[in-house]
Amino acid sequence: MPLVPVTALTQYIGKSLGHSAWLTIDQQRIDRFAEATGDHQFIHVDPQRAAQTVFGCTIAHGFLTLSLIPALIEDILVLPQGLKMVVNYGLDSVRFIQPVKVDSQVRLHVELADVQQKRPGQWLLKAIATLEIKDEDKPAYRAESLSLCFV
Repeated sequence: MPLVPVTALTQYIGKSLGHSAWLTIDQQRIDRFAEATGDHQFIHVDPQRAAQTVFGCTIAHGFLTLSLIPALIEDILVLPQGLKMVVNYGLDSVRFIQPVKVDSQVRLHVELADVQQKRPGQWLLKAIATLEIKDEDKPAYRAESLSLCFV
């Protein structure tokens, strides 16, 4: 994670911070997410039935792909020097644009959208997180992710 002086954070607003590494979304990951959440809809966990749909295969849960933000953003998001911890502060908006088919590769593109001091020693960072799908024109989603940094 890149660390910069708190006073320099605003210089990154509106700028691309880069991409994560590619990650393959395989059926095992989808099945584990279904087990953890209780969402066993056939489109996610039944390859034979899912093959009969317009997608032609199983697809990842939207919330599975969204849950990847913390892991994928970790090495990209610029954070303040003196950082003690970062907590997930939520999302301002999310739009699922295209499903992620099983065995697709995805990566996260991050742009810093806003920086606000919430109180002394607490900085709220809003990042535009776009999950790209390899060899697809449209991303899986675009989300405004919020991280609260304690310095």
